[in-house]
Amino acid sequence: MSEQGIINIINFIRACEPRDLNLDLVEPVARQIELVQAHHLAATWLLQYDALTDERFVALLKERLDERQEVGIWFEVMQPLVEKAGLTWRGRFPWDWHAHVGFSIGYTPQERERLADVALEEFKRIWGYYPASVGSWLLDAHLLGYLADRYHISAACLCKDQWGTDGYTLWGGYYSQAYYPSRANAFMPAQSAVQQIPVPVFRMLGSDPIYQYDVAATENGQQVITLEPVYAGNGGGGAPQWVRWFMRTTYEAPALSFGYAQMGQENSFGWPAMRAGLTDQLALAADWAAQGKLRVETLGDSGRWYHERYANTPASAITALEDWRGQGRASVWYGSRYYRINWFWENGRCWIRDIHLFDEHYPERYLNGVCPAKDCTYDTLPVVDGLLWGARLEFIHSSADGATVSLIGGQPEVTEQDANTLVIRWPLNASGEVVCICLPERIKIKCSAHNWGMQLVWQAGKAQELRTVQERSITFEHAGYGYRIICAQGRFVRANDANIVTLIPENGVLELVLAAQE
Repeated sequence: MSEQGIINIINFIRACEPRDLNLDLVEPVARQIELVQAHHLAATWLLQYDALTDERFVALLKERLDERQEVGIWFEVMQPLVEKAGLTWRGRFPWDWHAHVGFSIGYTPQERERLADVALEEFKRIWGYYPASVGSWLLDAHLLGYLADRYHISAACLCKDQWGTDGYTLWGGYYSQAYYPSRANAFMPAQSAVQQIPVPVFRMLGSDPIYQYDVAATENGQQVITLEPVYAGNGGGGAPQWVRWFMRTTYEAPALSFGYAQMGQENSFGWPAMRAGLTDQLALAADWAAQGKLRVETLGDSGRWYHERYANTPASAITALEDWRGQGRASVWYGSRYYRINWFWENGRCWIRDIHLFDEHYPERYLNGVCPAKDCTYDTLPVVDGLLWGARLEFIHSSADGATVSLIGGQPEVTEQDANTLVIRWPLNASGEVVCICLPERIKIKCSAHNWGMQLVWQAGKAQELRTVQERSITFEHAGYGYRIICAQGRFVRANDANIVTLIPENGVLELVLAAQE
């Protein structure tokens, strides 16, 4: 059912690195160009404003890039751009990664437009056209809508889901692939054409679908297990075995719409740190492309293809049934324009680790205001949050003596029923099976075991968003915004306001509506 998978090689380029003034920032770009073109691959090169106005990088790209390559903008904000726009620079260095100075959210909506005009007009002066692709760790809805409406960009890319890494929290979003964002929230898929920014946003970096979600946090936020070639010690793009596992998971398993990953590395890590991992990855990408398993194309080409093929955000999946650590874990992500869900298996047990609702009316924090601090947060609407709540929604059954125990089963099987529907079958050790059907607006769960149900359990003092539990609905409030989920078949039970909600099936079926309710 899945479309052919896509790889975007995206290398973004800075001209200054205040954390290491002796770092050679030109060498990585030159070596990346050699690698990409030696394998006859397409790639996207995104220039930060300082690199866009630096003849070393412009000359290198103009002289060496072939016709397969695309040049675009990496939209972080830095001193020369701010001053060219007639604004005051408030950063510690000419490029400062703190959110309130280094990203568009640190500026008013009108100032964001001025910054965009300066950057894109300078790009056109140098390259003769406006860029088709714009990327950043963070992109706000006002800026993204402005770039779409005035400059007609084809695609955008932003950071993976993470909690607090480098001070940036992006949590609960469309987990991989691409989505059309809401006019009110660049991190939130839109549900309607009216509220939809007509530019697909691709998720960068290639997160480990089993281990990245709840990896431990340090002083700098969550650690990183991604396809970035500089990471190798705990899995990641510098570990060849992990890379091959990730590629199988991304391109040989059910994905519904298309499998997707971004390869590449920012030049400010330096060439020695990325050389081995990037060399291995690009050779592998070229080999798989030659076999017809995927296509390697520019971000702009992917955006145009996506726009021609999908009028709204398509359903997608990430299916990781093989554990690269050999510890018997598995993870399946399903996303639509209405919600995302993660099914997780460990030691014969199965639970839902994450559900977040998507509601195009939920505004991002900085839509009309300015980010006041060095850290920032983008999020969606939590229903189950395994990381922040210590929560799980687990399959259970009641034994003869009334005790509640976990259902135990074997290896799940995942199939694509149609372009929007993912079916998960989980065989039970005591005979029978659980069948989970993921549809764009709801999930249906069937089980042949007797006295089965599900229990949502969270750590005491967490899940502050949960407000009321009724037989057919649960209401929540997050950041002052109310929402709910509906049990169309089955019922919810919560006893004595404990940190447990039990889901009881009706005629052996649970059906949860996970589309935002008016």
